[in-house]
Amino acid sequence: MAGERELADSPVDRAIARISSVYRGWTRDTPVAQMRRDWDAAFGTHAVPVACERVTAGGVDAEWLTPRKAPGGRAILYFHGGGFRMGSVTSHRDLIARLAEASRCATLAINYRLAPEHRFPAALDDAWRAYAFLLEQGLKPDGIALAGDSAGGNLALAVMLALRDRGERLPAAAVLMSPWTDLAATGASYQSRAEADPIHQRKMILALAKDYLGEEGDPRNPLASPLYAELAGLPPLLIQVGNRETVRDDSVMLARKAEDAGVAVALEVFAGMIHVFQMFPEIPQAGEAIASAADFLRRHLHIRAEEAAP
Repeated sequence: MAGERELADSPVDRAIARISSVYRGWTRDTPVAQMRRDWDAAFGTHAVPVACERVTAGGVDAEWLTPRKAPGGRAILYFHGGGFRMGSVTSHRDLIARLAEASRCATLAINYRLAPEHRFPAALDDAWRAYAFLLEQGLKPDGIALAGDSAGGNLALAVMLALRDRGERLPAAAVLMSPWTDLAATGASYQSRAEADPIHQRKMILALAKDYLGEEGDPRNPLASPLYAELAGLPPLLIQVGNRETVRDDSVMLARKAEDAGVAVALEVFAGMIHVFQMFPEIPQAGEAIASAADFLRRHLHIRAEEAAP
């Protein structure tokens, strides 16, 4: 993996420049709708050859991304990131497609409702409906895996917690990329990584949390901040995070708490990497992370080597 500091004009630097160029175009008066359009335009590329089909999943706008020769009876349900305020299938299509292709698994990605127009638990309700939709299509829980980045990782955890608390069968596994698990932002990395992280600072994180929860919302509600949940009974988790992230400890603390609760959890911390670095295929470590996540998903969805072959 790369060292703590990247060389000038490294792939990580170029990724940071792409993100910063979008942020620089915004002011206090920029409407949220414009921010969302800008984000989709900046990151809405799609180069991986998977079939894309728009669908309605339990009333939620969604898209199937299906690689060639994907086996039947298995699916990944993907939740995009964006702080519950931005992001969409469009902005994350390339990342989702690369994960689907590497996993050789059909993937359903959803456009859940966003804040501040739709506050908690609207996004969670949409995630729940999408999971129910997969069951209605005839899939079994052990043929479904969840995946998500940042706020989407939060949703993946929250859906599993809600399923467990209702006594329903859980999916086979979940992949969490830089999951945002603590809306109270209590981790030490919010201070220790403040200079290393060029994008996400604690003040910004807390503002996004307030957008999502509302003025009276509780940032320690376990279904809004899964770090505060009792985690026993969850399926195997793979957590990936960059060591430059202010939200790094959202992953580190979650992994420790999950392990203490008896959950099978693997934590991969990538040195020198930024928040959801997997979105940038030009970064070599993004390929490493996607390959590791795909191997994890194939193993838990029982996709055999011959099924996973190109």
